[in-house]
Amino acid sequence: MNYELKNKQTFAGGIHPKSAEKLAKDCKIEPFPVPKQVAVMLSQHIGAICKPLVKKGDDVKIGQKIGETDAFVSAAVHSPVNGKVKDIALQSHVVAGRSKAIIIETDLENNPQKQLCKDKFNENFSAEKYSAEEICNAVNEAGIVGLGGAGFPTRVKLEPNPRLPKKTLIINGCECEPCITGDYRIMLEWTNQMIAGVKLAKKASGCSDVFIGIEDNKPKAIKTIIETLEKSSNNEKIKVVPLETKYPQGGERQLIKAVLGINVPTGGIPPMLGVVVLNVATAAAIAEAVVEKAPLTHRVVTITGKTIAKPANYYVPIGTAVNELLEFAGGVTEKSAKVVLGGPMMGIAIADLTTPVTKTTGAVTVLTKQEIGKAKFACQQTACIRCGRCLEVCPEHLNPTKIAHAVKNDMLDVAEDYYIKACIECGCCSYICPANIEVAGYIKTGKIFLARQK
Repeated sequence: MNYELKNKQTFAGGIHPKSAEKLAKDCKIEPFPVPKQVAVMLSQHIGAICKPLVKKGDDVKIGQKIGETDAFVSAAVHSPVNGKVKDIALQSHVVAGRSKAIIIETDLENNPQKQLCKDKFNENFSAEKYSAEEICNAVNEAGIVGLGGAGFPTRVKLEPNPRLPKKTLIINGCECEPCITGDYRIMLEWTNQMIAGVKLAKKASGCSDVFIGIEDNKPKAIKTIIETLEKSSNNEKIKVVPLETKYPQGGERQLIKAVLGINVPTGGIPPMLGVVVLNVATAAAIAEAVVEKAPLTHRVVTITGKTIAKPANYYVPIGTAVNELLEFAGGVTEKSAKVVLGGPMMGIAIADLTTPVTKTTGAVTVLTKQEIGKAKFACQQTACIRCGRCLEVCPEHLNPTKIAHAVKNDMLDVAEDYYIKACIECGCCSYICPANIEVAGYIKTGKIFLARQK
């Protein structure tokens, strides 16, 4: 295989943000200390909210299933610690505002720190001894969801469907959000574990072709993965595809366009085209679930920002409060304006630092006033000048300004006519707007209003 960065593939539209430094890119993944208390949200995924399987006062063990539902689109939740259920109560939730969580008081005297299992895999791992059914069942029992941010239950993606047979598996190694480096470190440090997960996902889904898409600003990751596959006696024809560094290259629809050259129809989903897309962290979790029988209780979280004393990538127990992460990273060195769960483009700012880490929390980013942009503090919005820049950068080829104006004027029927639901909320339009209009903000608001109407 050749890992020279030639013939880079991409999609139309998108932007090149003034990339905030990836401050943690050279920081190895470190296990995070066992917290005194965790709040495991019952809603950490797309689909039905879990129902608690425990009650206040119950003792729980590491890896114990503590919430699930019978719904097809859902994912169980597990305890990341040994301890006692302190309460089942409303807790700050990054998306829902407030939602139910199982609050567990940790037994600090009987809580070994979870160790990484990357050393239990090598380049000759074979998925042949596992059946597709075994893999899907293990993924379901482990409560694995998409760790790239969407949180769609992975079992649903992998299970064979005779009506929509799966042909192509794409592994998303782009991590196009500025600042975030967790997936990059997984590709460098957990290479064998990640590739083992890819092989298991290929076996479970029945896909014949596998592509790992990685942006060209990660040459070490591209080289490491290709060299590891070359050493493997059963690399199963997994191909690494270098992609142009551009935001939002990691979006599912944009990734499919860049790798395969095909468009997912508006309103359609990848399975309609026989395509399955998984994040690299999800692949690593699949390997751990199938081989080690370990549920998803921890995930890699990047702690970053210019004001963070010690930017890092931690392997964090799900349910840990954000303020504990910031404190362990040395706190902030100067006044900060926002704490964002995720990256600066699509992340969500939080007001309550006791908000817990969920399965979809890939990063905690602390932003300064200057990084957010003076427009948000001092400069007023000016009139739209119909420059068309938002149309040029929209990766979904929409007319963002038409949609935003329709929402602003309470014309939701017009917004629907302009395909408001097709917006992926990447924020490219807001970023590029010379009039400082929060175009993406209007579109998000319009979607909420439409959902309430229904």
